[in-house]
Amino acid sequence: MIAERATGALLSLALLAGAAAASDHGTLRGTGDLGIVVERASGSVRVIETTGRTSLGQIEGLGDLSHASAVFSRDGRFAFVFGRDGGLTKVDLLEGRIAKRVVQAGNAIGGAISQDGRLVAVSNYEPGGVRVFDAGTLDLVADIPATFGDDGTRSKVVGLVDAPGNRFVFSLYDAGEIWVADLSVPSAPEITRFQGVGVQPYDGLITPDGRHYLAGLFGEDGIALLDLWDLDQGVRRILDGYGRGEQPLPVYKMPHLEGWAEAGDLLFLPAVGRHELLLVDRRDWREVGRIAVHGQPIFAVARPDGRQVWVNFAHPDNGVVQVIDVQTRQVVAELEPGAAVLHLEFAPRGEQVWISARDSDRVVVYDTATLQPLATLPADKPSGIFLSARAHRIGL
Repeated sequence: MIAERATGALLSLALLAGAAAASDHGTLRGTGDLGIVVERASGSVRVIETTGRTSLGQIEGLGDLSHASAVFSRDGRFAFVFGRDGGLTKVDLLEGRIAKRVVQAGNAIGGAISQDGRLVAVSNYEPGGVRVFDAGTLDLVADIPATFGDDGTRSKVVGLVDAPGNRFVFSLYDAGEIWVADLSVPSAPEITRFQGVGVQPYDGLITPDGRHYLAGLFGEDGIALLDLWDLDQGVRRILDGYGRGEQPLPVYKMPHLEGWAEAGDLLFLPAVGRHELLLVDRRDWREVGRIAVHGQPIFAVARPDGRQVWVNFAHPDNGVVQVIDVQTRQVVAELEPGAAVLHLEFAPRGEQVWISARDSDRVVVYDTATLQPLATLPADKPSGIFLSARAHRIGL
């Protein structure tokens, strides 16, 4: 007992000494409340923290961020930023610097990180395919060309997500296919292909439990659904009324399927080319209602408790964000954070939401209970907002 107490005391002293030494070089902090705001015009990201709702600094040199997204390491320290120019940049949030950067393709459209956090995958338009990198070194681990047809044509890859079992799932826009890549052995990916899923799958998402992958179709109405628990049953078509529908409006910007909101058993889907959200029952994948909204919805994002869904819109109605009460299925508020709202991100427990207004060069933070602004942060043409809490969620 005395020896155990002595060991514990020595450990406590060591921790205190380490903390004292660290305090000499700066304040210790965790990463759970950190995130980044993409500044698309300047090729930079701004590191933010949600506790005090402040900006901690700007990191430059990330290339073309016109359609950038990000995922996070398991410990939340590093953001992996995917640029439109094919750049993959590993950003150290604690040190406020670029840890490593590679330009891995000519035109990229997003990425994902594996379940174990060891692999980062990037989906590419040019050359069409997926490239997989070691998350520590950014060394290339696997190259998966998205070839189809007898002549080996390469397709643009979209809708890349991570799935349980160190798998990645993605869609081939030009081929009308969905692929599941098992990287249990990273240097030898096992590919399962599903052909003829529909015309021009333009984006994809995975449900938060990691079971279902859904690909939206641009070339026709409907959704392609793949049950990752039972690949043998193949892809089936659901929601044939989803999409452009009858007499569609011009499509100014495609909705992001990542922005589908899940609240209980309901999914809230932006309807392509329509001023509506579609309500879908996840238990049988039937449409159970529609909600008329301000414009063509881009992101429909549920507050973490599922009580509210916040929606932003395509040009020319993109200065407005609407709030929907899930219980009544009614629009209960309309906010104007600024010109050209591009993205919104909830704090992990949902008490605040961060909204980027590109043409107003600002990010506005709202209290989700009172719907009043809490803070406004300057930013250079902000677009995507990504918080480190995504590190612990499937598909984000």
